[in-house]
Amino acid sequence: MSDFLAACRREPVTTTPVWFMRQAGRALPEYRKVREGVAMLEACRTPDLVTEITLQPVRRYDVDAAILFSDIVVPLHAAGVDLDIVPGTGPVVASPVRTEADVAALPRLDPSTVSDVAVAVRTLVGELGDVPLIGFAGAPFTLASYLVEGGPSRDLARTKALMYGEPLVWARLMDALADIAAAYLRVQVDAGVAAVQLFDSWVGSLPLAAYLEHVQPWSARVLAAVPDVPRIHFGVGTGELLAAMGEAGADVVGVDWRIPLAEASRRIGPGYAVQGNLDPSLLGAPWPAVEAATREVLASGAQTPGHVFNLGHGVLPGTDPGVLAEVVRVVHGRA
Repeated sequence: MSDFLAACRREPVTTTPVWFMRQAGRALPEYRKVREGVAMLEACRTPDLVTEITLQPVRRYDVDAAILFSDIVVPLHAAGVDLDIVPGTGPVVASPVRTEADVAALPRLDPSTVSDVAVAVRTLVGELGDVPLIGFAGAPFTLASYLVEGGPSRDLARTKALMYGEPLVWARLMDALADIAAAYLRVQVDAGVAAVQLFDSWVGSLPLAAYLEHVQPWSARVLAAVPDVPRIHFGVGTGELLAAMGEAGADVVGVDWRIPLAEASRRIGPGYAVQGNLDPSLLGAPWPAVEAATREVLASGAQTPGHVFNLGHGVLPGTDPGVLAEVVRVVHGRA
């Protein structure tokens, strides 16, 4: 078994495994070259391109896992939601979902519409050999935030207004999105991914009580749909939600940079591995500072039942790939 899968299952490892969220992307010159002139959604739906982009960081960094190159809105787009990924902005929805009628009109995901994703996964599993492939989906709350807001939002004001003000409409919206996310993960698992990550990137904007009532049941439904591979559950700013995110059905809880891993593990409990949690902004600091922070994360992670080294969020576009390669060397004990 790979060190990555062993750590996810809280089993002994030879070295701490490491991969990076957004390791395949704008920080790599080879990525920018193959993406030149190709829209993001087109790239995510082209198996040969998905394969190449997913493999690039494995070749360059010697990470312990690959993550499928895609975007959390791909299953929404495949289902028929009119949206686009606008460079410099993110997902933009043509007709935001804000009423009961809007929710009723949401399409469902037919797995055949993401057969290209399954093709890419099967190809990658063959190419990667012993390196595990991670599949992923957006959690219902984060998907809902894009649909309700119409695009990225700092305060999620419309999302929270719907959630608190019209809880029955909200529940129906979350039902639909949980079904889409679960179906999308099942396609990836059936095609051969070795683990999955559920991204609830913006759920840290909620207090615990709201999370437990309005979010956790639907994230649990998604995670329960893939019980046969390790499940990672990640969000940003979730220090107060960590235990509840684990209880939603995770095997590994992703932790951002705001809380030490040992403390996060204490809050979550001994039945879960942790993933994280170097601050991605630190990668622009002089190397001695990066190395010291990397070793601090490793020391804190060593106090947990299982640790997968990662950043506390995704690789920033201006990150020097050479620095990430050196971080991997430190994590693997080669520096």
